[in-house]
Amino acid sequence: MTNKAEFIEFLIAQQVLKFGDFTLKSGRSSPYFFNMGSVSSGAAFTTLGRAYADAIVASGIEFDLLFGPAYKGIPIAVATSLALAEQGVDVGVAYNRKEAKAHGEGGHLVGAPVQGRVLMLDDVLTSGKAIREAVDLISGEDARIVGAVIALDRAEAVNPGAEQSPATAVSTLAQELGAPVVSIAHVSDVLEYLGEGGGLEEWRGVMAAYVDEHCIL
Repeated sequence: MTNKAEFIEFLIAQQVLKFGDFTLKSGRSSPYFFNMGSVSSGAAFTTLGRAYADAIVASGIEFDLLFGPAYKGIPIAVATSLALAEQGVDVGVAYNRKEAKAHGEGGHLVGAPVQGRVLMLDDVLTSGKAIREAVDLISGEDARIVGAVIALDRAEAVNPGAEQSPATAVSTLAQELGAPVVSIAHVSDVLEYLGEGGGLEEWRGVMAAYVDEHCIL
């Protein structure tokens, strides 16, 4: 994965990124929808993992463990660990269960021991609930979170009309973690892609209006 346009093209081809008229969980009407659950083949996960791995290496964040919050973060973390191994970086992977296992080894955490410097991986931040639930579990371990990497920053204001400085889900989470939240692509990159003649130019005006109204660039 060499650039953001290629990554966005990949997301569209996998139907992760769709354009149309969608109603979000918040009730807001959106001209686009993002669902990483649409990635479903070995080749696609290989490409996805390499995109995350490249973003991690470029970020310069030093870490000991990849953590994928249940559920969508789990395959992302596994795919990314494989891609990093291709580059000679072999790290452990851990993830959480939504409900504690009552038999066998029990508990919420699965995989490598959660210790040292932990890098969180997820798809897109809306409320950030999945990551925050995982953070609560990690806080009880001998570990510290050094950052998070996501596929797309929607850059939507989470406190529209507030007197304080406007914030996004990404900036809010970064402040809470005290660590960087890196995105492979940004909604502004999507806008730029739509203007480059990929056959989806009809959506650029609608997207631009949505971004102007709801996003912080």
